[in-house]
Amino acid sequence: MYSLYEKLGIRIPTVLMPGKENNMEKWAVVACDQYSSQPEYWQKADQIVGESPSTLKLILPEVYLGKAEESNKINEINKNMIEYVENGVLEEQNPGFILIDRKTSHAESRKGLIVLMDLEKYNYNEGSQSQIRATERTDVNRLPPRIKIRQNASLELPHIMVLIDDPDKTVIEPLFDMKDKLTCLYDFELMLSGGHIKGYKIENKEITDNILSAIEKLADPEDFKKRYGVGDEKGVLLFAVGDGNHSLASAKAHWENVKKSCTEEEKESHPARFALVELVNVHDEGIKFEPIHRVVFNIGLDDFVGKMQNFYGESAKIELIKCSSKHDMKVKLDSMPKDKGVHNLPLIAGTCFAIIKVECPKCNLEVGTLQLFLDQLIVDDKNVEIDYIHGEEVVDSLGGKSGNIGFYLPVMDKNDLYKTVVLDGVLPKKTFSMGEAEEKRFYLECRKIV
Repeated sequence: MYSLYEKLGIRIPTVLMPGKENNMEKWAVVACDQYSSQPEYWQKADQIVGESPSTLKLILPEVYLGKAEESNKINEINKNMIEYVENGVLEEQNPGFILIDRKTSHAESRKGLIVLMDLEKYNYNEGSQSQIRATERTDVNRLPPRIKIRQNASLELPHIMVLIDDPDKTVIEPLFDMKDKLTCLYDFELMLSGGHIKGYKIENKEITDNILSAIEKLADPEDFKKRYGVGDEKGVLLFAVGDGNHSLASAKAHWENVKKSCTEEEKESHPARFALVELVNVHDEGIKFEPIHRVVFNIGLDDFVGKMQNFYGESAKIELIKCSSKHDMKVKLDSMPKDKGVHNLPLIAGTCFAIIKVECPKCNLEVGTLQLFLDQLIVDDKNVEIDYIHGEEVVDSLGGKSGNIGFYLPVMDKNDLYKTVVLDGVLPKKTFSMGEAEEKRFYLECRKIV
């Protein structure tokens, strides 16, 4: 059975959890890459936590990345990790998968399974045919600060969610038929509209073997070829990273550094070789894909459009269509023909609503057309900044300020994800989000990585 674990690229995790005397609502906080332009969210979280033990004291919210206090915060995090283990705040559990049932404001139930993922089976580079793969382009410039956080950390906390394409619901869903026989690890409300979460321990060997067998069937090369209509040139995509790709990529980069000083024997089982993730089925009713919008700071609309036209040159025709209101913008957008040869980018810039119409775009998706230009814009103009936004109302708020432009981007059909990645490769970065910000995975379980 161990060889099957090796083949599939997963292991059974040994996690650390806070003791029963701890307040779990204060312990769990949302993924660090959320609310990165809303420091008030993290201030509220800090007020809720107070002096209590919390994962908030073990992570660096990205709102603080690049700020003066970053290094001090990282040092404090590393110190807290050691103290939480030494002082018994965190208790080691027996090895086992963890079955997750998450309720959010948008979904009655989102089902998941906590597993260990083998980073040797993961490759985030474009064109990769690895078994574990990124769904979106990885921005390597975003990795160094995350590697810096991980390199001296003694623990990892996962907010990574990895997808499986299991339309018959053979892996995770059957486990809920037997949840009454499983030990409940936690059952509590999550802070700041995060919903409710329950976790169940899976230690039974028969159940574990059934999980592995079901995953193995998804990895069958012949079935894979039939399902996606491909030949031998395409490697089996078993696990697709849905959320937290830059965190998983940072874990991979850290492992590549660590293993340089490992013996061959140490490489086989070193804790840094693995990453704790939550597996979710893309076909789960609780998985909803949401668009990730963009807000561009410190540039006027006319300047933006001019630079965009210069960037694309004669290969694309760009037109700015101004609208009298948000409603007018939506009406115009709905009336425009759905033509693959035209991309329409609705936006808010201060008090102005408009649509940038791009004819003969280079990219397949609207998000690609916009992102290709944005990546060059921030290189050319150091004053311009970009943030990636969950929720239209935040775009309204930030894009409605003078000197900012907020772009409303369309949602991707989740049923197209696997086939698109298999056939076309990775999507443009930040193409989709699995739910709104408050639906993201909360930090709960910890694991030793040294």
